[in-house]
Amino acid sequence: MNMVSTLPPSAQPSGGVQAKGGFQPGYILAWAFCLLFYFLQYSVRSAPSVMMDELTATMGLTTAGLGSLLGLYYYTYSACSLISGASMDRWGAKLAIPVGTLVLAVGIAMFGAGPVWMAELGRLLQGAGAAFAFVGAVYLASHGFPARYLATAIGVTQCVGMLGGAMGQSTVAWLIHGVVSWRSFWVYAGVATAIVAVAIFLGTPRPEKSASSGRGSMLAPYRVVLGNPQSWLCGLCSGLLFLPTTVGSMTWGVSFMTHGWHMSYHEAVSRAAMVPIGWVFGCPVLGYLADHLGRRKPVLFGGIVVMLLSSAAIIYPPPGFFPPYILAFILGFASGAAMIPYSVIKEVNPDSVKGSATGAINFLVFVMSAVASPLFGWFLQRLAGAGGLTETVFREGFSVGVAGIVLAGVVALFLRETGAAVRAG
Repeated sequence: MNMVSTLPPSAQPSGGVQAKGGFQPGYILAWAFCLLFYFLQYSVRSAPSVMMDELTATMGLTTAGLGSLLGLYYYTYSACSLISGASMDRWGAKLAIPVGTLVLAVGIAMFGAGPVWMAELGRLLQGAGAAFAFVGAVYLASHGFPARYLATAIGVTQCVGMLGGAMGQSTVAWLIHGVVSWRSFWVYAGVATAIVAVAIFLGTPRPEKSASSGRGSMLAPYRVVLGNPQSWLCGLCSGLLFLPTTVGSMTWGVSFMTHGWHMSYHEAVSRAAMVPIGWVFGCPVLGYLADHLGRRKPVLFGGIVVMLLSSAAIIYPPPGFFPPYILAFILGFASGAAMIPYSVIKEVNPDSVKGSATGAINFLVFVMSAVASPLFGWFLQRLAGAGGLTETVFREGFSVGVAGIVLAGVVALFLRETGAAVRAG
């Protein structure tokens, strides 16, 4: 079964349901602009991983302090994931998404413009604005595409985001070492994001009035979603599967290879970028496979097993034991399984709260990243003691991520199977 609309009936196009008879060009154009927003937010999320030494030297931060700084992104991202879905359901995409994009633009520019306190505030604003990107893209796709194409549109959305994650490592590493300074990169990226905000505002159709518009609490649907134990299991499972990429590869992967394996900087960046590139392919392929089989859990368990094996193969054998690039790509590809609980949470909750279900799982997933990022930096620093970040330190630290993947598999056992084959039976 293809993904159904993530929107409650009150937020659907005229007629009260998703337009199944044809495409809506205005919303599709706005969705395309929102893809740029999603691309940029993923780029700036991963960009700090290729400038860890510059950030440490310029801001005088310890390993734990740097982990805390970068982890601020996930605090506001998780909180504003709840706000983003509810605000679009209430006020429409034409207002909510451009505002989120502008907040991201300001946060990007602030991160590279001044002292530590400004970087901290900028990182908080980045997370707050970025929370509107994925939810906004799903909202616009739900209005612009017939139901039979929605899963494909969401798959393309995630592909573009992870491509931004890869570019945030490979391309940014090239830019800040010979083209612009690392501070200038953030200012220019902020200006580009502001331009995208204007394009989204101009390209998004005005929302039609809803019968329920303006009535009741904006966050009322979350009482239903978060009152469902299956929602919490979806968030915990997906969050544990995100950590190897958000905290592992996209934050500490380059440091692991440069300090632990003594690899050249550019080689480390290229290898780390293979994880989000794997996501680009894994998200739509695994999503399609789950739809084609009519079952979610077999594909989810398959992804977990491959993630576990590839992570162990990266961390524990000596460097060079396996061919370069392949394991990182496989890990990223299998990590696409983390998106399957995003389908499950919509299918285990009533139709009237499916929009809020997307915000809820984003909240749960990135609360975990917000907590894990500074804790992992502190853990690495504690393991290192008075010494540096050695291969042994990283191996012991990354073992926590391996344990997290195992725990995700245990949680997945308790998820309800929501595939079409089960419902048809």
